[in-house]
This record gives sequence, C-alpha cells and structure tokens, in this order.
Amino acid sequence: MSTGRAWWRRLPPWAIDTGLVMLAALDAWINLLGEGTPVTWACAAAGSASLLLRRRFPPAVFLLTLPMTLFMDVAVAPIAALYTLAASTRNRPLLAGCALLNAAAGTLAWPLSEGFTGEDRTWTLVQFVYTLATAAAPVLFGQLVQARHDVARRLVEVKEAREHERALHAQTVLARERAQLAREMHDVVSHQVSLIAVQAGALQMAAKHPEAREAARTIRTLSANTLDELRHMVTLLRASGGKATELTPQPTLADLRQLIANSGIETTLTGELPADISTTAQRTVYRTVQEALTNVRKHAPGARADVHLWHDAHHFGVTVTNTAPTRPTVALPSARHGLIGLRERAELLDGTLTAEPTPEGGYEIELRAPARSD
Repeated sequence: MSTGRAWWRRLPPWAIDTGLVMLAALDAWINLLGEGTPVTWACAAAGSASLLLRRRFPPAVFLLTLPMTLFMDVAVAPIAALYTLAASTRNRPLLAGCALLNAAAGTLAWPLSEGFTGEDRTWTLVQFVYTLATAAAPVLFGQLVQARHDVARRLVEVKEAREHERALHAQTVLARERAQLAREMHDVVSHQVSLIAVQAGALQMAAKHPEAREAARTIRTLSANTLDELRHMVTLLRASGGKATELTPQPTLADLRQLIANSGIETTLTGELPADISTTAQRTVYRTVQEALTNVRKHAPGARADVHLWHDAHHFGVTVTNTAPTRPTVALPSARHGLIGLRERAELLDGTLTAEPTPEGGYEIELRAPARSD
C-alpha cells in the first residue's frame, strides 16, 4: 500500500487532471449516448474540460459542472469539483451551499414541471437526501485532506521550532561555560601566577648575587606577561559568556584555612559561618577571600590582612580588610575582572559585594548575602 501511495504522489498534477477530464468525458458520453442534444453536449464538454483548471479556480469549476449535473446523471465531474473546492477553502457555509446546489441539480428533472406532480414529489425528496449525502462525501474527504496538510505543516513548524530551541540552548550552555571558565581562570590561575610574580619581585630585591637578581627579574617579567595574556583571554571569554552555575569540583569553607596559609600574607581568620549554608555560598565566600588576598599581594606589598566571617539572623558574609602597603608595589596587569566576577557570584546569592578603601590607607572587601540562599 505504501508503494501505491508513493507512486500516486509522484504523478504530476497535469497528468492527474488530464485523467479526470477523460473520465468525466467518458461518464458524460455514456449518459448522453443516443439522447444528447447540442445544449447537453456543450454542457458536458464545458464541465469536463473545466477540470483542467480546478486547482486554480475551484468555485468557477464547480459552477461549470452544475449544468451537466442538471441535464444528465454524471458523477466524476461534480465529485472532483466538490473535492477540490473542499480541499482548498475553509469557508464551511460555502461548502454547505455548494453541496445543496449539487444535490438540487442532481435531483431536479428537466423540465422542472416533470418532477413535481403526484407521487413524484415524495420520490424527489428521497432522491434529494440521497444525492445530498453523496455530495457530502467528497466535501468531508476534501476537508479531511486539508486538515491532514495543516497537521503536517504544523508538525514541520514544531520540529523547526524545537531545532531552533535546541540550537539556542546549546549556545546558552556554551556561553555559560565560557563565563565559568573565564571566572575560574581568573580566580585560580591568576591567583597562582600573581603569587609567583610577587615572590619573584621580593626575591629580586633581597638577592645579593647579580645572577640571582637577574633570574628573579626574568621570572617576574614572565609572570607579568602571563598575567597580561590571561587578562586578554578572560576578556574574550567574558565577551561571549553569561551568568551560570559553577564548575565542579570547587573549594568550600573547609579549604579556607589552607588558602590563607599558602597566601604568603600575614593574615588572621576570625568568626564563623553557619554550618548549613549552601555549597554555592561556600564557594562564593572562598573566592571572595581568594580574590581579596590576591589583590593584597598585587597592590599592597607588606600589608597585613584580616578575614572576618560573620552572620546574624538575616544575613551572612565575609569581610576582608588589609592595612596600608609597607613596600613599593609591583606593576602587574589588571582589568578588574576579579571584582566583576565576585559581584556576579554575589548576585547569584541575591547578595551584594562592596569594595572600597579604608581611612587608614588600606582596602576592604565585604560580601553580604541573605541567610539560607541557594
């Protein structure tokens, strides 16, 4: 059956229409054989030939088949015309009217006076109902085909919409991953490289041997260049990134003391946070402390820092404060992506991040977030 359907669909429209014209002409010829008049032959020719235009002018073709339906008992031409009209229009009143016209033309006898005498009236009514039911079949079938085409088009539209949605989702996921990667590059890699640069600067000033000072200078220069390249990479990644959840695995509050111990800065840790805060909040606190200590090494050499964890009934957070620098600063590239990333992390907790200098010449960074944030 599927092979037959495929073969039928492969036929060109003109071939189908030509076949219908031939069938309609044969149907009319059989009915008019030996009884036709010039008028009936003309109506049969016009009605049959009009089927060639049924796809372009369905209502006109239907009207052209009515005379041959009135003069003879034909089926091919009116059924084809009704089907084509039903498959091409959504006007239900029009279709109902055309079915009634077709039934009336097929029922009434010509001349009209012959069908309305005596007992013929009852038979005429029965025949009208039968003919109307016959005319309803191609109308219903045409509407069914039209509905099938509508459903097929709708399925195509839904498929295209889903493909478009999947493409947008993939782009969104990629953008979020780039933003996450940019943040992690700044928080982790830049943290380590800046520490290398600061330690190399300190070694350069403390070394007594010229070769040791030159090696330390080279290390500091390479570290500064690496930070500059990282800054450009982070900028490119952020240009196509967006806010998202964090990459895993990530540090938590349990890693905070190790971070402070490896920072190379004299730092005190006070206070505590609730044990039930989310892992996202713990990572945000950790990254805030990490970025703050990185900035202390870069911009306040010799300064001491104080990390204070705090919470109350409605909020929790961390405050990192450092003293004024005691040594000259080492010029390191910076595009302030660290503070931008911290503010984004704070926004994920519905919180805020403030960063401002202190009256004593130091700097203070504070993260504040509502309690029990996810």
